[in-house]
Amino acid sequence: MMQKAWWRTADIAGPSLLLFMAIAGLIAANSPWQANYALLAHPMGDVHITGWNGRTWSLTLPSVIEAITLGPMTLFFLLITLELKKELVSGHLSQLRQCLLPCVSALGGVVVPALLYRVIAASEPALQAGWAIPIATDAAFTVPILLALGRYVSEGGRVWLMALAIFDDVLGILIIALFYGGTLRCGPLVVSAVLVGCLVYWGRRGIRALWPYSVAGCLLWGCLLVSGVHPTIAGVVVGLCLPARVKTLPSPVERMEHYVTPWVRWVILPIFGFVIMGIPLLTLPLHAVNVRLVCAVAVGLVMGKTTGIFSATWLAVRCRLSPLPRQTSWYMVFGLSMLCGIGFTVSLFMASLSFAGSNLLLSAKLGILSGSLMAALMGWVWLRAGVTVSE
Repeated sequence: MMQKAWWRTADIAGPSLLLFMAIAGLIAANSPWQANYALLAHPMGDVHITGWNGRTWSLTLPSVIEAITLGPMTLFFLLITLELKKELVSGHLSQLRQCLLPCVSALGGVVVPALLYRVIAASEPALQAGWAIPIATDAAFTVPILLALGRYVSEGGRVWLMALAIFDDVLGILIIALFYGGTLRCGPLVVSAVLVGCLVYWGRRGIRALWPYSVAGCLLWGCLLVSGVHPTIAGVVVGLCLPARVKTLPSPVERMEHYVTPWVRWVILPIFGFVIMGIPLLTLPLHAVNVRLVCAVAVGLVMGKTTGIFSATWLAVRCRLSPLPRQTSWYMVFGLSMLCGIGFTVSLFMASLSFAGSNLLLSAKLGILSGSLMAALMGWVWLRAGVTVSE
């Protein structure tokens, strides 16, 4: 089982810093430094390299936003995968019936928002690339809200929501790998397959040293980048291959999590929130806002996540795949399903992939911001109106 004390002593400073930096980015985008802030979305320039034979190669450096989404965010997905593996091996999800309910719930919370987005945006083909934006649940913000709700949410409800958020993010990672890559190249893919084979072999042999996984993971990241597959998948592969069951503690999974967590919490996510959240609200002309896109994202987050998660959970319980978490009512499940519409970090990541270099990106951010705020407010009010839980 997840340790009950974790929920009592969880540090909310990390999510608070992420929120602060996102607000700082919003302020910077509407300040006298707006032009400098906008440079974060533009390529950093071209580099020309001349070889010994006189041949010149040109390389276009990515923008700061692209560099962060391709590189440091790999560690964010590595951390998500490490958390999932710990729970699958020795935590709350180690039993099949415990694992099924949040998994089915997460699947419903991915399918319904995507379909709802498709329906709303059907008349504009240019918007179809953003169908994955409202599928994500941001655990970084839902956890502090759950802590603030205290006795209005049961321990079982908290564990279910956290597991759901992890599965949700893993499904998002798979969608990135399948639908947001580039043109595939066979050579780098073959090298990537060899590296994955090495990682799997080391994991099955129980190799405890972290440096082989780190070196192979970096090489895998480079090969995936060249191959056309989104390179953040390298973090998922490394996280899944690290051994979690060893005779002596701490395990490689726990040690990797110990090293990665501070960087993700205090550096990567705050910087990502600052560079990605900037919306020039004061200078943004109304005609530049795609209202259909804003509505598709916001409705997908608020209505799609709530309906999809609650319906899938109800079906799973009715089909006796898994029982409801202990001391958790259907009223509470509905409120927690609303909170799952907070889709900040991964939704912004999806938007940056869907509409990179397009004016539609600002409208997608408006939809994410408005939808996430509505989901947080509605979930909070709904759960606060319920009865307290004695634990």
